[in-house]
Amino acid sequence: MTSLPEDPSPLIGEDDRDTAVQRLQEAYTEGHISHEEMDERLHQVLTAKTHGELVPALASLPEKKADTMSTISAASGRIQRRGAWRVPRVLKVESAFGRLHLDLSRAVIEHPVIDVELQLGAGKAKITVPRDAIVEVEDLRTVWKDPRYKTGRRPRPGGGPTIRISGAMEYGRLTIRHARR
Repeated sequence: MTSLPEDPSPLIGEDDRDTAVQRLQEAYTEGHISHEEMDERLHQVLTAKTHGELVPALASLPEKKADTMSTISAASGRIQRRGAWRVPRVLKVESAFGRLHLDLSRAVIEHPVIDVELQLGAGKAKITVPRDAIVEVEDLRTVWKDPRYKTGRRPRPGGGPTIRISGAMEYGRLTIRHARR
């Protein structure tokens, strides 16, 4: 007796299933699939055990749009984003106590203007921006120390993104620097 080959796809977790359900709901809401088609595909997603079984249910759906707003928050401790991460159009950062380090130098920036809204109580904050970015900090209110920012080289027209930093900082200092490369 010959056994059937097993599906080499890895098993899916609840996060994968939730993401697939969310994509189906968005496609239905935006009118890309009918109610009947959503029910059928939803059944496929909810009964799928492997990634290979998810593929037909998600086939022909539009690609997921990049998030336009995101919030990072912590009561205390360190907030850090670095490496290749996708930067939303509006990024809100909230922390009562702790340190913040946002490194945008290797991040995926898909928008010409990025708004970073800081709501920081106490602690140091450091933001590293791409070499050719234009930085605006006029809308940042500080209580204790002014931001430390040395303008980079003269930006090229149409070069890098504009990073607008706003919000409020109680006790601490914001340091902004351009990436060296």
